[in-house]
Amino acid sequence: MPDTPSPAVLISEVGPRDGLQSVKAVMPTADKFKWIDALYAAGLREIEVASFVPARLLPQMADAADVVRHALTLPGLTVLALVPNLRGAQAALAAGVHKLTIPVSASAAHSLANVRKTREEMIAEVRNIVALRNEVAPSVPVEAGIATAFGCTLQGEVREDDVVWLATQVIEAGAEESGLSDTTGMANPAQVRRLFNKVRAAIGERTGAAHMHNTRGLGLANCLAAWDVGVRAFDASLAGLGGCPFAPGASGNVVTEDLVFMFEAMGVRTGIDLEQLIAARAPLMAGLPGEPVYGMTPQAGLPKGFVQGAAHV
Repeated sequence: MPDTPSPAVLISEVGPRDGLQSVKAVMPTADKFKWIDALYAAGLREIEVASFVPARLLPQMADAADVVRHALTLPGLTVLALVPNLRGAQAALAAGVHKLTIPVSASAAHSLANVRKTREEMIAEVRNIVALRNEVAPSVPVEAGIATAFGCTLQGEVREDDVVWLATQVIEAGAEESGLSDTTGMANPAQVRRLFNKVRAAIGERTGAAHMHNTRGLGLANCLAAWDVGVRAFDASLAGLGGCPFAPGASGNVVTEDLVFMFEAMGVRTGIDLEQLIAARAPLMAGLPGEPVYGMTPQAGLPKGFVQGAAHV
């Protein structure tokens, strides 16, 4: 792919965390290294590589510190980790992560199921994590992503005012940014535009990434809707791996390959080489033999005459 200016959109790969923690099988550590290396070779420069949680709860993440240490050897890569509490943040910062992301659920029911804390307790936890960060690693940004922002399989409707309130609270607690997650795949494009606009009106440029799921086939449409209202960072998972283990029926992250193709076909730079990205499915499938993989672009192939980087906005 020819040299191009800085990407116009940031694609943050979450498969090694969100994807792997949502499948029953445990990918061997050496295979995780190979997969992350392949994602990096494709041009991804932000990867959520692990979550720091007790191994008894998520054995898939038992090697989180080792995975972080390997990812830190890749020049120019921003290494993210998810931390649900202060103990996880302590371990992640000790491992040397570049950025922390904290899941804070807008659904009261999902908050208790996912992190065993109320929403108010999670706001306090964000404050505690920020205080720890300020003390030991002041250069590490903290993102508090609002989970179940568009609906919840446990609770049903999630009030938009609750989402805006929560995003405001976590920013006031010290988080640098707060994005919106369609954890259960219930969002639609009109809702995405409306809610991101409301959140941006409340917290301005601290509005973070769109984390969409393709559970009902609207993942790409919802990403495009977020782009239309100014969102420039998107989470996605190679081969659509993952979902949420604590939200029944919540399957299917947006497929990284399809998201990158959509933006590149529109002339929006991602900095990611599509052919190498599709090739990164091989180490994933080798490390999780028999696990279903998804993606329309890898299945169909790139269109005849498609030249990445030929036109940009």
